[in-house]
Amino acid sequence: MESTHLAESSARQRRMITVTVMLASILQSLDNTIANVAMPKMQGALSATQDQVSWVLTSYIVAAAIMTPMTGWLAGRFGRKTLFLVSVFGFTVASALCGLAQGLTEMVLFRFIQGLAGAALVPMSQAVLLDINPPERHGRAMAIWGQGVLVGPMLGPILGGWLTDHYSWRWVFYINVPLGVLAFIGVFVFFPRAVRYHARLDFLGFALLSLAVASLQLCLDRGPTQDWFSATEIRFEAGVAALAFYLFIVHSLTAAQPFIRLRLFRDRNFVTGNVFIFLVGVIIFATLALLPPLLQDLLAYPVYNAGLLTAPRGLGTLIAMAVAGRLVDHLDPRWLIGGGFACAAASLWQMTHFDLAMGAAPVFWSGLLQGLGTGLAYVPLVTLSFATLAADLRNEGSAFFSLVRNIGSSIGISVVQALMVRNTQIVHASLTRVASRYAAHASSTLAGLGDPLLRARFNVEVTHQALMIAYIDDFWLMFGLSLLAMPLLLLLRPARRGAAGPSIALE
Repeated sequence: MESTHLAESSARQRRMITVTVMLASILQSLDNTIANVAMPKMQGALSATQDQVSWVLTSYIVAAAIMTPMTGWLAGRFGRKTLFLVSVFGFTVASALCGLAQGLTEMVLFRFIQGLAGAALVPMSQAVLLDINPPERHGRAMAIWGQGVLVGPMLGPILGGWLTDHYSWRWVFYINVPLGVLAFIGVFVFFPRAVRYHARLDFLGFALLSLAVASLQLCLDRGPTQDWFSATEIRFEAGVAALAFYLFIVHSLTAAQPFIRLRLFRDRNFVTGNVFIFLVGVIIFATLALLPPLLQDLLAYPVYNAGLLTAPRGLGTLIAMAVAGRLVDHLDPRWLIGGGFACAAASLWQMTHFDLAMGAAPVFWSGLLQGLGTGLAYVPLVTLSFATLAADLRNEGSAFFSLVRNIGSSIGISVVQALMVRNTQIVHASLTRVASRYAAHASSTLAGLGDPLLRARFNVEVTHQALMIAYIDDFWLMFGLSLLAMPLLLLLRPARRGAAGPSIALE
């Protein structure tokens, strides 16, 4: 069997592999958000309650969480090309089946399969791009990869809203089919077959980590609808997650060959990068989760218009990633990361000044600035996180990196939503007490409206004001997190110039 090296791939083959992995990244990352806007119409078509239809999202999240840590072992055992082919094929078929589903049970099952199949696409795309490019091109490669990973979720609500309004909710799944077919052909034709290694699977470690991550995701996803720890279900899921995480750590420290090799955590850049990417997940994806309901429920924007108003965020990310991909090889990447977090903090400071009477401009400019900050920080962050990591650890490292980012986004979304509900109730009660002093005057002035109507209008206005204050409180929290993250830059080490390139052999 002849062997070559990915680093020695022809320029044409490298370009085609890059296009293919970009398609795969967009395919998976787009699906994280594109289905969300179709949920109301999906609920009616499937004759489901709001709580029942939420399992369409939950099943996908849990399945991806279970499968992501397995990606590194599967890539080593069966080869990246085989893993890519199976993943793309499974994701595409499951997407088509989701579009054809006639009942809730079918939809939840097919979404679970979709999550299992798609979990490997993003981390393996990252690992492949790192391997087919020499170190001096890693910045540009990560800029290309990051565009698919971050812009996909940002554009998902826009595309999902347009497809739902103009065609059917089923098209948010059918749109994956042509992309999946192209990605499958690209992998089959252009991917070389990677050398496989027959590592023993630490099944106990995998089972404990999967149980911990799945329980945590269930807890975070179900918590807002179950009133958090007042519900037995949430307490049980949180307890299982905590116990499984503890047992996984103990097992990993004592096992001869743990599921996740401890060598990963001896690399300071990789560990610090994971802390940063966790905070990126918290800050960026929590903001993305807050803006659509703010625009639709408080400012009365239609779904599609609200999606368009968030588009500048994606535009800013694209521009900044293109710039950062070129600058990262000439400047200390830590300056770019710091500048990115500073832009994110500035955009969140702008959001703390949102109000119910504002126009579209504050949303536009704050979104554009946050997109610029995200793109500016993401490329050098990924590049530095893997700059000093051994090539044979990239499969596991990429999977763990994606898992941490996903957990960060889940925790961030759940925390800001829980705080928003709690703060809305507190502020509503405070505003009601203050406004009640003027109730007598208001009643006499608006006596013609009738007392019940007056009280209803009064409550609606107070609720809107309380909600806006709760949103602003969340933006203040993320503003503070952006500033607190910056001292971590001191722990990152710049990559050495002229470091040896990757040496991943091919069959």
